[in-house]
Amino acid sequence: MASIYYHFTIILFSFLMLSSLPQPSIATSRMLALVNQPPVILKYHNGQLLKGNITVNLLWYGKFTPIQRSILVDFFLSLNHKLPRQPSVNTWWSTTGLYKGGPSNLVVGNQILDEKYSHGKSLKNRQVQRLALKAGGHSKSTATLSLVLTSADVAVEDFCMSACGIHGYARYKKVRYAYAWVGNSETQCPGQCAWPFHQPLYGPQTPPLVAPNGDVGVDGMVINLGTVLAGAITNPFDDGYYQGPADGSLEAVSACTGIFGKGAYPGYPGEVLVDKTSGASYNAVGVNGREYLLPAMWDPHTSKCKTFV
Repeated sequence: MASIYYHFTIILFSFLMLSSLPQPSIATSRMLALVNQPPVILKYHNGQLLKGNITVNLLWYGKFTPIQRSILVDFFLSLNHKLPRQPSVNTWWSTTGLYKGGPSNLVVGNQILDEKYSHGKSLKNRQVQRLALKAGGHSKSTATLSLVLTSADVAVEDFCMSACGIHGYARYKKVRYAYAWVGNSETQCPGQCAWPFHQPLYGPQTPPLVAPNGDVGVDGMVINLGTVLAGAITNPFDDGYYQGPADGSLEAVSACTGIFGKGAYPGYPGEVLVDKTSGASYNAVGVNGREYLLPAMWDPHTSKCKTFV
């Protein structure tokens, strides 16, 4: 078998805020104290970005219901679908087009269902990487992203301890390919990886928001998917846009952790929209009438975290 080289960046808990000091291989969290933070500047390091038409190959590991898969697939379809109703997922994603190289159009490619847990229910990072290779990392094209999604009953190394998702790259037969992983945290650590749809494990115990698609775990996955996708597109090979050390940097969305709307501060996601019928909170609409809550993204034109409500 051809040799494989792996590197990955961990995306820290999507909400908290325990320290402002960089940590190796971990995106920096936001401080709990209300103090003035230095401005975030993501520097471009002259590397390749994933721009143009990018095929995203999905591997569903474990048992997802058809409804859960449809929520996530609709999110992918919404990234490049312009809608008259605003703010939209497409408007949110268009911020990645402000980075060098222009827009990134993500298209869902192969989908593999691994409902028999081929590697068991407790995965090491290397096993996740090999699943990503199975999903499509063996393609000769670098215009692909392999994405592994794990169900609520699957434990993954670092999951719930320091990570809600990762993205990275590997080499297979001398070709680099980008990959990412996100897990469903509903039964393992919703207070860490599904905030603000669950009370946080640490910090101010504010009431949780109502998940827009009625699934705390999967709606939390959308937040973390947005984080790793934006990072994978704008810093796929550790030489794109980031601040800090290459293996523990702030990226397009992780630089704006915990911000979902205007006026956000640690423990408070900011002003968001509320569905009049369901009472659910959201800040972006998608295809098939979907509503999603998406994190703020760093705008390279203004050097600020951009929100849309």
